Amino acid sequence: MQKNKCFQWMLLTGWLLFCSGLLKAQEPDMVYSSNIQTVKLHMLGNPLGYPILRLNSDDQLELHFDDREGGVKAYSYAWQLCNADWTVANLSTMDYVRGFTQQRIITYRSSSLALTHYTHYQQVLPDRNSGPSRSGNYLVKVFLNGDPSKLVFTRRVLVVQQNKAGVNTMVQQPFNNQLYTSHQKISFIVDTKNLNLVNPMQQVSVVILQNNRWDNRKTLQRPTFIRQNQLEYNTEQDAVFAAGREWRWLDLRSFRLQSDRVDSAEYHPTSTDIFVVQDVDRAALRFVFYRDANGQFYSETLDGTNPYWEGDYATVFFSFKPPGGIPFPADLYLFGELTNWGKDPASKMVFSKERKRYETSIWLKQGYYDYGYALKTGEGEKAVFSLDKTDGNNWETENNYTVLVYYRSLGGRSDELVAIGTINSLAGRQGLGN
Repeated sequence: MQKNKCFQWMLLTGWLLFCSGLLKAQEPDMVYSSNIQTVKLHMLGNPLGYPILRLNSDDQLELHFDDREGGVKAYSYAWQLCNADWTVANLSTMDYVRGFTQQRIITYRSSSLALTHYTHYQQVLPDRNSGPSRSGNYLVKVFLNGDPSKLVFTRRVLVVQQNKAGVNTMVQQPFNNQLYTSHQKISFIVDTKNLNLVNPMQQVSVVILQNNRWDNRKTLQRPTFIRQNQLEYNTEQDAVFAAGREWRWLDLRSFRLQSDRVDSAEYHPTSTDIFVVQDVDRAALRFVFYRDANGQFYSETLDGTNPYWEGDYATVFFSFKPPGGIPFPADLYLFGELTNWGKDPASKMVFSKERKRYETSIWLKQGYYDYGYALKTGEGEKAVFSLDKTDGNNWETENNYTVLVYYRSLGGRSDELVAIGTINSLAGRQGLGN
């Protein structure tokens, strides 16, 4: 009897330690280990597709990352359910995970044909042994040696329940004459006929993303109009985004064949340095449309066959000269998915008084990159990055918008994701991109 009690106590203690590890360090989309590079979590076969799963479907995601220390390490991943605001949901892991609570990442390969030594890890998820069983916001947490407290990085995943609600979205020009030529307004209608709504103000919330960015997301709690089985959102204040400009680009698919955005390169026996053409302020320039990746990147190499373990790394030097060579009153960041949307420590640029420009260098793998320069206000999850002063805003700019509809049932302990609407700003417009 005493042995059974001791065994039960050990199981309880282990479970509590596991849960405490999952609840620790909850900031989404963070990399906690400096040896981890080029983290990508996307739709299977689509490196620019945001990680969205339809509940109880065959949808799958691809996870890729490199470990610069090489060798073989015991990486595992786990699912963490969160509310609409990314706070941890008040539910046991067994209430939202089907199968095992953590899974080992067993697919890896050492780099080849590259000067840089690293190990590439990849995983298709969810797999048959572990996956989400409820809709909502999830964090995929990757950690070492089966210990959730040894967190390596986190990534967001959206799991939506089908046929529970619908959303019809439009992109419009704002009526405000001060924003008419520089901003884009999102209006939409949510179909709620399959939801048990008693108080829409408390049970439904909406988040709007521009180009999959979370730093400038818009959160709406109150619909403009409430009709039978419909919530209409059409406001001039809460759902208006600065339109920006098409993103700057950098083609690094080959280090030997230098693209038009590369100023020069230095080749060393064990490394490569790439110097990007100095960038300048574009706010006053005439708008020019071209297709871009909306701030994202994808790995690709022209010097090998497989970019995941044959792609090489280089130290890439960026520079930006502000108007008149005068520094901005706020910190300037190299911005885009290449710096984890400003969260990479190297994304903060340093102003050189001698050269009168901002400079930084980051470690990048062969691929194609979109990027920009943004001024930062706030810290942590409240940080906001603005490209207004460096790129300007044009209503004509092509942007992707995603509308996320969350619902909490009466007495529910977590927010369900019941509908996702996506739209491109060029939809329904004649001319550009059509």
